[in-house]
Amino acid sequence: MPIVTIQVTREGTRPGAHAVTAEEKARLIDGVSRVLLDVLAKPLESTFVVIEEVELANWGWGGMPVEAFRRQRAAKG
Repeated sequence: MPIVTIQVTREGTRPGAHAVTAEEKARLIDGVSRVLLDVLAKPLESTFVVIEEVELANWGWGGMPVEAFRRQRAAKG
């Protein structure tokens, strides 16, 4: 019984970004489940997928909060 956890940032408040929609979540669940079926022969009904939405303030990238990293990267071009 595989359990897959997918973590995504909750970005609904950032300009130009959007929260992950219910349709996108359904596609993630389907796609990951099918990969486990194809690669490991795990039946769809025995695969669990958990999607965790993490507040952007709780996400780090490149050794700093993600917003600071994005500003730094944007400033570089």
